[in-house]
Amino acid sequence: MVIGLLTVEMHLPGARSLKDKRMIVRSVKDRLKKFNVAVSETAYHDLWQRAELGIVTISTTDEAVDRALAAVKDEIERVEPGLVTRTQVDMLEA
Repeated sequence: MVIGLLTVEMHLPGARSLKDKRMIVRSVKDRLKKFNVAVSETAYHDLWQRAELGIVTISTTDEAVDRALAAVKDEIERVEPGLVTRTQVDMLEA
């Protein structure tokens, strides 16, 4: 079993309040439901224009995890172009 964690940091220049930020983050999270991954906001809870998402998937092979996380990353870029400032992928084999 392979567990993959994709960490995505985003800059949200259009957010003028925490409510604006929540709307953008919720939109991204809702779009990722179709990928059968777990998504959580993991940092910067009190900053208006910054967000970090942790996205986790589990599969039997490294390749399947890589494909799933790459598709998630592509979808975030497609839905909210230019907002991603950093991504990191970590794998854990269990």
